[in-house]
Amino acid sequence: MKIATYPAFSDFGDDTRALDSGGDPFLNPVFLEAAEIHGAAARPMAWQPSHVAARAADGELLGLMPLYRRTHSFGDFSRDHGWAQAWRQLGHAYYPKLVTGIPYTPATGPRVLLRPGAPAETSRALVAAAIDQANADGISMWQVLYARAGDLVLFEEAGCLVRPIVQYHWQRGDWRDFDDFLDALTSKRRKEVRRERRRVAEQGIRVEVRHGDELHASEDELWRAIHRHYRTTFERYGTPHAFSEGFFRDVAAGLGRRFVVFIAFRGEDAIASAICYRNNDTLFGRHWGADEEADCLHFELCQYQGIDYCLREGLQLFEPGAGGEHKVNRGFLPTRTWSAYWIGEPRLRAAVADFFGRERRAIDDHLEAAAADTPFRSA
Repeated sequence: MKIATYPAFSDFGDDTRALDSGGDPFLNPVFLEAAEIHGAAARPMAWQPSHVAARAADGELLGLMPLYRRTHSFGDFSRDHGWAQAWRQLGHAYYPKLVTGIPYTPATGPRVLLRPGAPAETSRALVAAAIDQANADGISMWQVLYARAGDLVLFEEAGCLVRPIVQYHWQRGDWRDFDDFLDALTSKRRKEVRRERRRVAEQGIRVEVRHGDELHASEDELWRAIHRHYRTTFERYGTPHAFSEGFFRDVAAGLGRRFVVFIAFRGEDAIASAICYRNNDTLFGRHWGADEEADCLHFELCQYQGIDYCLREGLQLFEPGAGGEHKVNRGFLPTRTWSAYWIGEPRLRAAVADFFGRERRAIDDHLEAAAADTPFRSA
């Protein structure tokens, strides 16, 4: 088995077509390559690709793992605020760090792409290659962000520390449709949801669901509106947006039905939209924005439309993105997501391990308290 690093995802060419992402929309050549081509995952945005790949003796691509060298943490949702200062206090530089994750995407998923039937040691070889790269470059931090719980053992075996981070997810119950879901809520919450959805309709707003293969390249005005909505949220908070209109167009065309947009119209005008992605069982909410303030429209596009979509499509889980305790009242419950951290300096590793232990106890207490206060009529 031969291990090599690649400075761009496009360098793999057609070799990636034989790799299996399990339907994941993000660990997908379409998404990752578009992010680099359109400048979102590139050196000027502090995402310097250094992907690791394993090939058989005959050159056949067996697997790969995305890997980025980062000089700041914006856009990776690593929640490592203040760590750079702690590193400096112990005489070390925190940056550059290495990140295995999806740029600007705190969504749970696989972090290694494998060819079906690849040798069992392929994944371990890729992990070892990332650690070797960190050691060779004097880097003390490698983060594997938002990995699947079942994959954590791979990283723990390599000496990584495991960290839970709380997000708020909707998980399907034994519900046939949205009315069934509402019936499972307490009377107070059920009335609130109905009032909020009714309020959107009273403002003359209708919502359409469009998949990537239903958003045509010729619909320039609609594409401009969707990207404008995406930009407005970042502009409101004075932060830079990463993805261009061209990125979304390419990803929609390449992913087809795994790209989902909920679009709010008033008359013929698209006034707001929420961009989502999906695999075979999960919907991932990613970006939202609007041209104007409309009462309850955020809840409708970012939460209720997604729940309704999952129920229609037979999806089991809805991850609407990072943060948001306000989501609990609408059926999204606190859920552990998982990341893994390799730290090459022993003193720093010990300090982070202690922090993770205290953080985990606080999370356990939070989840225990939350279990007694759900929006559902019965736990």
